[in-house]
Amino acid sequence: MPSFAERLIDWQHNHGRRDLPWQQSSDPYRVWLAEIMLQQTQVATVIGYYTRFLERLRNLDELAAAPVEDVMALWSGLGYYARARNLHAAARAVMLQHGGQFPRDPAALARLPGIGQSTANAIAVFCFGARLPILDGNVKRLLCRYLGIAGPPGTSRVESRLWQDAAALLPTRQVATYIQAQMDMGATLCTRHQPRCTTCPVADRCIARREDRVAELPTPRPKKTLPERTVTLLVLRAENCVLLETRPPTGIWGGLLSLPELPEGAEAADHCAQHLGVRLSAVPVLANEAPTFTHAFTHFRLHIRPLFCVAAAQPRLAEPRLRWVSMDALAQAALPAPIRGILTGI
Repeated sequence: MPSFAERLIDWQHNHGRRDLPWQQSSDPYRVWLAEIMLQQTQVATVIGYYTRFLERLRNLDELAAAPVEDVMALWSGLGYYARARNLHAAARAVMLQHGGQFPRDPAALARLPGIGQSTANAIAVFCFGARLPILDGNVKRLLCRYLGIAGPPGTSRVESRLWQDAAALLPTRQVATYIQAQMDMGATLCTRHQPRCTTCPVADRCIARREDRVAELPTPRPKKTLPERTVTLLVLRAENCVLLETRPPTGIWGGLLSLPELPEGAEAADHCAQHLGVRLSAVPVLANEAPTFTHAFTHFRLHIRPLFCVAAAQPRLAEPRLRWVSMDALAQAALPAPIRGILTGI
């Protein structure tokens, strides 16, 4: 009787995805870029970003030499921006520490910024022919159901068992095809909601299906009440420009451009004059077309209140983190998605 791996390999040959842009190359740079972009992000979203990124930064040398601001601009809207900062840092580390060549050793790969064990193993499998398991979200879900593993996959106990089982299930040949099959099945068949069990090649051996536990596995993390914060952001215009500030390198939207924040209880005119060196031409009002809205982060919810203002002139800015940006240049600016949404159409 065919093994788990053999069934997945056969399924991949007949039904798996083979037209994704990163599947057309074994170049470590392209595989690594795809693996990082695909972390917590859907394939359909990644494809456009992946293509545009490679059009601008074609190889590791160009990425390492590029200013981090350019990398952040290319990542703008994709979210989880620490990935972009780590991508840039890892490119420079490969150039400085490994002579511009990705190390073949998975342990050395995993020591690079932003690359954990699963991503390192994926690069080693797809680029260097290694025989190693991976454990991205899709694979964890597939194995938890197939093997009937209870408990949140992010806990050390469950994660340790998953690594052991994933290694034990590895085939001796066609490892790259098998690993791709795991990811493809998790993305297209063994999905979080409404899995297509009737077309799954291993459904007859799946413990979760046999025990009617598909909906409960993998075990979700206990829900936590997210803290909430409200912020007023100044949409300050002068002529055909808007005032933006560079966010600190760490924290939310680290390294991206954003709108200046109005401290709680502060008057916009006084704050602009005292701290931004800008005199307003009129008392600002909250724009009806951009009411308060909520943006959810992983660990908290942010309620954003845009406050539209007009400056009497465009003065020279003393703060290096502040800059006037032309409205015509916003499309190429490194803006988080909520900020881009505010600025669109104003």
